[in-house]
Amino acid sequence: MGFLLATLAAAPIAHARAPYGWLPAETASVASATLAARVAPPPGFERVSAPVDSFAAWLRGLPMRPEGAPVLTYTGARKWRQDVHAAVVDIDIGKRDLQQCADAIMRLRAEWLFSQNRDKEIAFNDTDGKRRRFSATKRSDHPGLRKYMDLVFAYAGTYSLERELKAVAPDSIAIGDVFIKGGFPGHAVLVADMVENKATGEKRFLLLQSYMPAQDMHILKNPNSVDGTPWYTTPIGNELVTPEWTFPRTALKRWP
Repeated sequence: MGFLLATLAAAPIAHARAPYGWLPAETASVASATLAARVAPPPGFERVSAPVDSFAAWLRGLPMRPEGAPVLTYTGARKWRQDVHAAVVDIDIGKRDLQQCADAIMRLRAEWLFSQNRDKEIAFNDTDGKRRRFSATKRSDHPGLRKYMDLVFAYAGTYSLERELKAVAPDSIAIGDVFIKGGFPGHAVLVADMVENKATGEKRFLLLQSYMPAQDMHILKNPNSVDGTPWYTTPIGNELVTPEWTFPRTALKRWP
């Protein structure tokens, strides 16, 4: 029995990965504002529960740039509109005009799966329907993931992602869902967080996007907000109006 226990204790442990692997090693351990810390729930609301290792919990922990940070494009220039965002995610854009709207959503999904050591689940279809799998690439480290994602960005987009996702009723909206209109151009935004008023049952949600040209991922303001917060209200109604795109209620999709 002692030999068995010693053998089990010596067994290799699955490699632990940083939750946000794009952060430089020298700063990854430094405390920074998270999405949940930066954007407080409206009065009377509290965040809906989310399992510790879930995509929802991971999104809430996204590191954010300092308050008031501008949205920059891949060239380093300021986006021409600086009036649509409430906060900016601290994640790289890349040096090419690739990480746009659907690309940003696929990037976040892949980064979460990578942090969970779920490499075989990192796969996206390109516009022609070809399945591109991260597990088929030569490098399995984070630089390899980043290189793989640039390939995905070049060959996939709203047209392909819309066809991968499954339709979901707006009344069942959840963190991680996507409002998407496939096309050339199309657009997509991610449901990054949700809160609920326990007394009334009302739920509200945050939206995250990148756009054209490739730019910093950012939390969107709500152009119809009556209290000045970026939280979007439910029920959604016939359409969802965001600062730079309007989606029909039927545009809500979910990862299969």
